[in-house]
Amino acid sequence: MVSKELTIKKLSDHSYIHISKLVLENGAQYDCNGFIYVNNKEAYIFDTPANDNATTDLIQWLQKNKKTTIKGVIFNHFHADCNEGMDVFKKEGIPTIASKKTAELMALHKYPEPNLLFKEQLTLTLGNKTIINTFMGEAHTVDNIVSYFPDEELIFGGCMIKSIDAKKGNLADANIKEWSATVSKIKNAYPKIKTVIPGHGEHGNTKLLDYTISLFKAEK
Repeated sequence: MVSKELTIKKLSDHSYIHISKLVLENGAQYDCNGFIYVNNKEAYIFDTPANDNATTDLIQWLQKNKKTTIKGVIFNHFHADCNEGMDVFKKEGIPTIASKKTAELMALHKYPEPNLLFKEQLTLTLGNKTIINTFMGEAHTVDNIVSYFPDEELIFGGCMIKSIDAKKGNLADANIKEWSATVSKIKNAYPKIKTVIPGHGEHGNTKLLDYTISLFKAEK
């Protein structure tokens, strides 16, 4: 626990999950997962925390407590639980990164354009480590990407990946007919995965991929 707004869960010397609460207009609250990847006192963040206070806490934790430079924040998809803290990053001069499709959908919801856009894949480096961000297909949204960290054998899948026993969740912008096939592509593309981080709930291993595939298979 970093503050009442933000929890940070350490997975390894390089990998952390950040957890914050999104409050809906009807008063409902739920925990949202994001990811932090650190190497040589530099970091990339995957999805902003779900509110501005938690976002400020995360930036301060990295910059002041960990003495780490934030190279950018990457958005998994266009929903608020991925980019609600975007304005805080922009005020701090931290680069914001998204696919072109995500940027287009963010614009429709009155979010500013991210600083760096990519079409279907963007490879980033963090010292001697590589991060591969890829659009594999439609699922939770038409723009959702997956971020793969080969040195950790880890993926951050955001809301397209479900924690074990989770329900289907928000389907307002989903392609439920393609969801299972998209997650199957991820599993086949990265056969050595050991750690899978969903957008909500507990992380785990490839059982999360199998569970998500089975959850939406009946929608074919």
